[in-house]
Amino acid sequence: MRLVIQRVTAAELSIDGKVYSNIAGGLMVLVGVEHGDTAEDAKWLASKTAGLRIFSDSEGVMNLDILTTGGDIMAVSQFTLTASTRKGNRPSYIRAAGHDVAKPLYELYCSQLESLTGRSVARGVFGADMQIALTNDGPVTIIIDSKLKE
Repeated sequence: MRLVIQRVTAAELSIDGKVYSNIAGGLMVLVGVEHGDTAEDAKWLASKTAGLRIFSDSEGVMNLDILTTGGDIMAVSQFTLTASTRKGNRPSYIRAAGHDVAKPLYELYCSQLESLTGRSVARGVFGADMQIALTNDGPVTIIIDSKLKE
């Protein structure tokens, strides 16, 4: 599984021109699921997300996590994170897990985050055409891949 995590001051997700979910300050997380990803990947990434210290403390140092700041989280499935651009200019999504594997792992990631933070996670609709407007704070953007475990 692969995540793109952005520290945001706000994010709003719309479907068919109607606001579906939104958050104030916190984390906007894009979630990509690949063939071979497991429940352990989802759990590890949820733990990593909850503990990621990318919010500034009183000294202006990125030293605080989402648990400490009490910020919101929005997690949105995004199969394009699995893109391979090795050949040519048209991305291949052959590594993307199918709906039957990807949706349960995305849902597990979100529910694990809810358990760890004690807060609900705003979501999109799996497989829908969504538009996201956000204000990146910093900007701070982190990429985490469960296969690399870095």
